[in-house]
Parts: sequence; structure tokens; C-alpha cells
Amino acid sequence: MKLMIASDIHGSSYYCRKMIGAFQKENADRLLLLGDILYHGPRNDLPKDYDPKEVIAMLNPMKQKLLCVRGNCDTEVDQMVLEFPILADYCLLELDGQTIFASHGHHHNPQCPPPLKSGDILLNGHTHIPANKDMGTYTYMNPGSVSIPKDGSAHGYMIYDKGFFWKELV
Repeated sequence: MKLMIASDIHGSSYYCRKMIGAFQKENADRLLLLGDILYHGPRNDLPKDYDPKEVIAMLNPMKQKLLCVRGNCDTEVDQMVLEFPILADYCLLELDGQTIFASHGHHHNPQCPPPLKSGDILLNGHTHIPANKDMGTYTYMNPGSVSIPKDGSAHGYMIYDKGFFWKELV
């Protein structure tokens, strides 16, 4: 299975459109969203073309291809307008014998990891900073942010296709 992984759209119709274009270009089977889909949050500036209603209109038709976990800015109100589940705190994926614990990162992260076994991957968004770090017993990965990258990083996403690859959203 080819999986595209993205996080932190924060209601930007501009970057959501770019993300969907990348998803189509990558010809991925599924898109895993690591939270913070519609709302920009009180700590972030408004992203380019902030339009949560347009993001809803773009994502709902893709509902059968989406897997999502809840970000710290995602609420029950968001779930009322989105036609796919977004309120799971985490998900476990088994890809090619590799166990992946995917969450937004505001609860489970390298400072407060979930129970992981040797060789597992902890996959987070939240920080808006791409990462691929060996943590000793597990690997920490982060695709960065689709719409509000931080720490000088680019707008980006990850692809899983028998291995992880970070890509810049262009």
C-alpha cells in the first residue's frame, strides 16, 4: 500500500488544494491526516487562504481514501461537518511488518511516548517541523506541516511506499 502522510492543514484551502494535487500525482492508495484539519488555533497566524468551508468541500469527496487522527485543534464541531472520522486519538498501522503508532503529537510524542516495542515508528504532526530520528528503541517521524511550517522547514508531506520519504509540497 502506498500511503501519503500529511499534517496541520489548519483550514488553508490553498495548501489543501496543493496537498490533494500531490496525493493525485503520487497515486497513493490512502491519505493519512495527522490532525489539525480546519482550525488554525490561537498560537498560529492565519494560513494562506484560510477557508475551512472550502477545505471541507475538498476533503469530504475523498472520504473513502482518508485516515485521520485528532489534532489539538480538532473538535466535535469539526466532526459534524466532515464525513470521515477525525476524533481518534491515535491509530496503529501495520505496513510491511512495520508497526506505526500515528497520533497528532500533543499527547504521544518523543517526550511522552506510548508503549512501543523495539523497531516501532512513532509518527506525529503537531510541531510543524519534519523529523526522522532514531530514538534508540523506536524511530520518530514527522511530515512537518502542509500549511504552516516552522523552524525554517518547507511545506511538506511524507510518502510511505516500502519505506518513508519526505517530500516538499510544490
